[in-house]
Amino acid sequence: MRIGIIGAGQLGQMLGHAATDLGHSCYFLDPSTRPPAARVGPVIQARFDDPAALAILAEKCDVLTYEFENVAVDALVDVAKIAAVYPSPSALRHAQDRLTEKQLFERLDIPIPLYRPIESAQDLADAATAIGLPLVVKTRRMGYDGKGQAVLHEAGQIEDAWQALGGSALIAEQWVDFDYEVSAIGVRNAAGDIATYSLTQNEHAGGILRVSRAPVEDVALTERAERYIHRLLKHLDYVGVLALELFVLGEKLLANEFAPRVHNSGHWTIEGAATSQFTNHLLAITNQHPGPTGNLGHAGMLNLIGTIPQAVRQLDIGWLHDYGKTPRTDRKLGHITVVADSSEDRDRQLREISDIVTRSTGPEGTGA
Repeated sequence: MRIGIIGAGQLGQMLGHAATDLGHSCYFLDPSTRPPAARVGPVIQARFDDPAALAILAEKCDVLTYEFENVAVDALVDVAKIAAVYPSPSALRHAQDRLTEKQLFERLDIPIPLYRPIESAQDLADAATAIGLPLVVKTRRMGYDGKGQAVLHEAGQIEDAWQALGGSALIAEQWVDFDYEVSAIGVRNAAGDIATYSLTQNEHAGGILRVSRAPVEDVALTERAERYIHRLLKHLDYVGVLALELFVLGEKLLANEFAPRVHNSGHWTIEGAATSQFTNHLLAITNQHPGPTGNLGHAGMLNLIGTIPQAVRQLDIGWLHDYGKTPRTDRKLGHITVVADSSEDRDRQLREISDIVTRSTGPEGTGA
């Protein structure tokens, strides 16, 4: 089949590699001059919401998908008249606005932190009183990797936060002193067949995912997360891969957000699962049954941010994925995956790689 992918970044690149393995061809739409996915298929260079370019992509392809959330929903609704679009524009609409996302979680009885919509500095002051401090303030749309948000620790910061973020619609959320963060990744096809991956534990720094480990060996948490992701997939009549990010507090799970796409925290599935998230996304949008999602060992993934040190390229452990991007501070340039027979051996390998990255690039791994 001919698959059109809106966005030609590293996720598009990995989808393209998986498509090639399945015998499909890919076409991409992206405004960049040299995007990573150009390695695996032709790229139409245009804005993501360009109606003429989207129509050309749709006419070339049997089905369309996307690699990131910030695609114009109305543009997708229009292009869906030419070719099928998965996940559906309606699912994307929920994920693009943190307020409608929270309201969806509430309707599905998926626990979340306390929150308030914010339309004024007074709303923000009222939220600080009602919910308490610290308080996380976020733009309702377009934020990612820690961008578009602030943490209020005292009332004196309210006005500064409003001045910094108040040009956009905002939401205030309860600060969650969580034990750790996890992501639940599931896939569903149009026939309603669902498969889920093992729960993945994630570590962030500076708002950017740094390390993922799978599986999380807690049966109760895993079963609870699976129930939540099943509810989402079924309610949205979802087709494709979906990632649900959650906070762990003891035996409780609180939903943070969901991503209607393949996800950074699932990169370990390429080498560490029987079927990668990228292959399963393609199987789902072409209405084939999801492949098996069992773990092939204890997997870990470390993001390479800002630079890929030469010492990492010379390692004889793990699998290095270089996205072919120009180095830049805080930019995800690649990742390296390890798979081991035990969690102890996996963590040892991740520490070894992390130590090399830190020695080569500085404390945050973002360049000397």
